[in-house]
Amino acid sequence: MYTSSVVDDEQHCFAVMKKMEEEYENKNEQFFVDVLTSEPSLVLRVHAVTILAELGGEAAVPVLSDVVLHDPDPLVKHEAAFTLGQMGLASGVPALEEAVRHDKEPIVRHESAAALGSIGNQSARPTLEAALKDKDELVRNSAAASLFNLKFLKEYAIVGTAKDRMPRP
Repeated sequence: MYTSSVVDDEQHCFAVMKKMEEEYENKNEQFFVDVLTSEPSLVLRVHAVTILAELGGEAAVPVLSDVVLHDPDPLVKHEAAFTLGQMGLASGVPALEEAVRHDKEPIVRHESAAALGSIGNQSARPTLEAALKDKDELVRNSAAASLFNLKFLKEYAIVGTAKDRMPRP
């Protein structure tokens, strides 16, 4: 279903964007999940992903994980990884680890590594340690920063999960 078309039908995209504004006001998470699974336009998928960073809960994790792993566009995948990190839910860790290990695009590996640090789940440590050997410097730096965050959280954090620490600066 995913395509790399930026705007497949301008009038349709405008209509969906208008509906997104309405559904954002209604805090309708499912609407944005549906956009991700049914709309081919990159502009709509990026917009839906970024809104889910604020509205999303556990119900959004499977579709965001699928986007991180299967969307053809690196920008959309990057934004989905960022959103999973902002949501702070441990259920996003497996897809992010898979992306760090195997995505061909450095921007996706980098953001997935950064998101793992934001989530703060110690189970991501081996993946992040392996990413220290990535061929891309941005990925290595993101992995190192995330490992530092995991160390900090293990030694000093008052609460255990990213969701518990929300909101964060």
